[in-house]
Amino acid sequence: MRHFQLLRRATAAACALGLLALPTLSSAQAQPSVLVKTSVGEFTLTLNAEKAPITVKNFLQYVADKHYDGTIFHRVIDGFMVQGGGFTTSMQEKSTRAPIALEASNGLKNVRGSIAMARTMNPDSATAQFFINVVDNPNLNAPSPDGHGYTVFGTVSKGMETVDKIRKVPTGFKFGYSDVPLTPVTIQSITLLK
Repeated sequence: MRHFQLLRRATAAACALGLLALPTLSSAQAQPSVLVKTSVGEFTLTLNAEKAPITVKNFLQYVADKHYDGTIFHRVIDGFMVQGGGFTTSMQEKSTRAPIALEASNGLKNVRGSIAMARTMNPDSATAQFFINVVDNPNLNAPSPDGHGYTVFGTVSKGMETVDKIRKVPTGFKFGYSDVPLTPVTIQSITLLK
């Protein structure tokens, strides 16, 4: 019992002196990682729940629901970005939950390897679709290009060479859409890493 009291006092003193910080989020909670397996390889995303809590929670719920499994990268523009998470291989749009609030003013930037939420002209319209910047795109940072910007919520932390494979696939006009890979690049699964 005395040992416990001494340990508790020492811990309290260390916290008071700033020698021991007690984080509000564990690093796994603040920066969860997911493994994205595609038909051309895999990559890991590290998400920033501290700077984009609403967006990360939304994305991870779609991951838990297996929403992304079997979707494709349906918009691929080399020199810009690769977008996916919303359409099947036959370009049927998947149903989604309600849109989320924009978090584009969080300090994270649309740089090469960052992941951001796709949206319509309405700034609070992001649901499931995301894009990965394949080059720096400062024109997408808040407040550009429309006074609102696009919410960045993580980065490719491993496997950027897979994203670079995706950006180089031949694209064309398909199912009424432009910039669609002629051979589908399928997201086989996205899983939370423990």
